[in-house]
Amino acid sequence: MDRQYTCSISYGKLRIPLYRVYAQPLVGIRPIPESRFTGRSNTLLALEVDVEVFGNNFLPAYTAGDNRNVVATDSMKNFVLRQALAFEGSTLEALLAFLGERFLVTYEQMESLRLTARELPFLPVALPGFVESAAPESAVLFSRSQNDFAQASMDFTRDEFQRPGITTHRCGRLNMQLFKVTGSAFTDFVQDEYTTLPERRDRPLFIYLDVFWVYSDVQAFSGSDVSLYVPAEQIRDLIQVVFDEFVSESIQHLVYEFGSRLLERFPQLAEVTFDAQNRTRDLVVGAEDEPRKKVYTDPFTAFGNIKLTLGRSRE
Repeated sequence: MDRQYTCSISYGKLRIPLYRVYAQPLVGIRPIPESRFTGRSNTLLALEVDVEVFGNNFLPAYTAGDNRNVVATDSMKNFVLRQALAFEGSTLEALLAFLGERFLVTYEQMESLRLTARELPFLPVALPGFVESAAPESAVLFSRSQNDFAQASMDFTRDEFQRPGITTHRCGRLNMQLFKVTGSAFTDFVQDEYTTLPERRDRPLFIYLDVFWVYSDVQAFSGSDVSLYVPAEQIRDLIQVVFDEFVSESIQHLVYEFGSRLLERFPQLAEVTFDAQNRTRDLVVGAEDEPRKKVYTDPFTAFGNIKLTLGRSRE
């Protein structure tokens, strides 16, 4: 029997742990009013790397068990780890650009590939006897976790002259968890026989948030000049400032304000995307003599999901 199929294939290595010490320090970052972040020492650059390879030239490995064009995923892991020592840049994105080019130069068997890296956050420990200057604190906004992290993903292929290059990219800050105790509302939504949610003109708002962005020009993150590079730390800090000061009528309203402020602050960005989860807690009881005093508990396990992609006009 002659079997005729359509086929789409890829393979690779996931979660390659990489700990590069004494990488090039990140200096030359443009400061912004919403953030104190202006660089880092990169004494420890810790991340996980995913490698995904595409191309039909290793299709015989699937159809006939012919592995002659297959680069072992263990070799991919070793390649990433060994090449990281030669990396002379200072950002996660620059490392991916460096590795992607090296992969395609080294392995002609790879038609194209996708690299993804996730930051493994490590914060310097404050030692006794050393006191940092106190930063201003919000009276209403709280971050539950310091486990938010930077992430980037890039696709690579060769041009007509067989030169490797970046075809698409997306950077991000993931796993932000922010709780604002006042200054958020949700009213005037559709009311029908299925509605049990009360309107709230002032509510606590707890969100999980992932934010992603795309540059207009990849040179902003792939070259040696970092003056147009947008650190994920500044993205996080700006979002926290906007959340603290902005009175929103919904999460949709809030993420649109996030996007508008980011595109205004960083003209080198072409597009921003948000994936927000509504984790707002349920009211149990409030004090009769003091309206601000209330007790909340965890809600029903299902949660709302709000998405937005905001890009610049082409006009």
